Amino acid sequence: MWFDACKCTIPCPCSFAQPPTYGDCDGVLLWHVREGRYGETRLDGLNVVMLASFVGNVWGDHSDAYGAVFLDERADEAQRGALQMIFGGQAGGWPAQFNEMFGGEMRGMEFAAIDASIAEDYSDWSVSIPGKATARVEALTGPTSGSGARVEVHNLPGAEVGPGQPPAVWGRVTEESADAFGFRWERSGNSSKLIPFEWSGPDAA
Repeated sequence: MWFDACKCTIPCPCSFAQPPTYGDCDGVLLWHVREGRYGETRLDGLNVVMLASFVGNVWGDHSDAYGAVFLDERADEAQRGALQMIFGGQAGGWPAQFNEMFGGEMRGMEFAAIDASIAEDYSDWSVSIPGKATARVEALTGPTSGSGARVEVHNLPGAEVGPGQPPAVWGRVTEESADAFGFRWERSGNSSKLIPFEWSGPDAA
C-alpha cells in the first residue's frame, strides 16, 4: 500500500499529471509492504517513508527536486539491503523509472521506527516517525457521500506507484508535519490519496 500527504488542495493536481496547486509541492509518502520479497528475502510488513519536494510539474518540467528516505529499523541486514536496492532503483521496475524521472537530490537516508496504520475499510490511514514526520488522514467524505463508500479515481494519469494499479482512494489530511533533513512544515486540511500497488522487476518478484 502507498499513500501521500502533500501540500496541495484536494484533489492534488499532480495525480492528474498537472502542476501542483501552488506551483510547488512537498509531502510525506509511505510505502507499506503487505506481502513481498526480493529474491529469497521476505519483506512482509516493512515500511519506507520519504519526504520530498519539487517545483513545477513532477511529470514534466520541474526543478528543485529533493528527497530523504527513512527505512524500517525492524529490517534485518538482508532486508535492509533489499529495500535499498528496490527504492534506490537498482532493482529496476517502476521505482527505477520514477527515480530517473524525478531526478531528485537525496538529502539523507536513515533507519527509523516507523509506525504505519491503514484501516481495512480505508476509512483512515497514518504514519509516524517520532520527532521527524507525521501524517494522519481520514477518507474524504461530504454531504452526498454514501455511508462507508470511498471516493475513488480509476486510471490516474499521474499515479505515483505506476501504471495499471488499483483505484486511488482520496482522503483529507487531519495532521501533517515534518522536521528532518531540512524539510519542515506543519499543516492540515490538505490532500492525500491511498493506492494499493504491485511491483516486479528484473531482480525481484
